[in-house]
Amino acid sequence: MTDITPPPELAAIWVAEIYGNGDPAIPLHPITLRLVERAAQWGYDQRGKVNESKLQEARDQELEACCEWLNAASIDDCDLEPIADDLRAARRPKSPSLKEQALALIDDCTDPHGDYLDDNALSTIRRALEALPDD
Repeated sequence: MTDITPPPELAAIWVAEIYGNGDPAIPLHPITLRLVERAAQWGYDQRGKVNESKLQEARDQELEACCEWLNAASIDDCDLEPIADDLRAARRPKSPSLKEQALALIDDCTDPHGDYLDDNALSTIRRALEALPDD
C-alpha cells in the first residue's frame, strides 16, 4: 500500500476552503491534519477501483460494439455471428471451472512426460471431488 500524506500546507488550504475562512499559514490541529491525511489516503485507495471499473465498462462497450458491427456486416453467404461469438469468448475468457481444472491436472498426470501432483494440484482435485454430489 502506498502511503499518501498531503503536505501540511496543502491540507491547511483544503481546510480553509472547506470552512470558507482560516489562514492556511496557521498550522492545523493534529486531529484535523490526521483526518485530512486519512481522507487523502481513502481517495487514493478508491482511485484504482473506480478507474478500473470505468475502464472495464468502456472495454465491454467497445467489445459489444465490435460484435454488433460483425453481426450487422453479415451477408447472405457469410455469417459473421460465430466470429463475433469467438471474439467475445477470446476477449472475455471464463476461468476454468473446478472440474475443468481437476481434469486438466489428471490429464497432466496421465501424460508420460507429466510431473507428479504437487500439494496445490491435489488440493484442486480434492475440492472438485468434494463439490460433486454423493450419489
